Amino acid sequence: MSGTGAAHPVNGAVDTSAHSTVSVLVVDDEELTRTGLRTLLSAKPDLTVVGEAADGSDVLPLVVALRPDVVLMDVRMPTLNGIEATRQLRATLSEPPKVIVITTFEHDEYVYDALEAGADGFIRKRAPSQQIAHAIRLVTAGDSMLFPDAVRRLATGRPVRPEAVTRAAALTRRETEILRLMAQGLSNQQIADGLTVSLETVKTHVGHVLAKLGVENRTQAVILAFQAGLATH
Repeated sequence: MSGTGAAHPVNGAVDTSAHSTVSVLVVDDEELTRTGLRTLLSAKPDLTVVGEAADGSDVLPLVVALRPDVVLMDVRMPTLNGIEATRQLRATLSEPPKVIVITTFEHDEYVYDALEAGADGFIRKRAPSQQIAHAIRLVTAGDSMLFPDAVRRLATGRPVRPEAVTRAAALTRRETEILRLMAQGLSNQQIADGLTVSLETVKTHVGHVLAKLGVENRTQAVILAFQAGLATH
């Protein structure tokens, strides 16, 4: 059953100023889904659900009011979908929150569009609570929550984009290698371990990759890797 008029702060939200606590805004038009996610996340000591919304049109004002670290964003909503809500956040705010798309089916075409729009990753609604919590912690730390096989399926059949090839050509050999490893779904630490370099070195390379590609986050960089033909379809 879909909820209506459900954009509101959650009463009794704790102070999110502490560095150890990640504040989350839950956005989904299904009241049952919102309630479930709030219950699951509230059980985690380092996560705090500060608000919820039933439609993408409520996201921007709630983000401005509540300043969440992460938005769990449904893609299919009646008035404004999660894709447009994500674009709105990126276009309006100088420091938008991280966005994780929550979806019923990981092969949903809307997921790919949301990632292109700037979402930091995606996860299935029915994923275990530990996996959802892990995704939130990952994107807060600057990593991404990607399922490379699912992204590869979503990218299959899409043509290589000349502008993506041009942007990727600006990368050094090492930066291209880093981008390919990111497209495999590896975290910064996994990349560092595989290349036998420090975590800080990987973070520096990732920062250079994002800057040269002109993207806002590592997920958009991975999408561009597929568009440039650098990741195997």
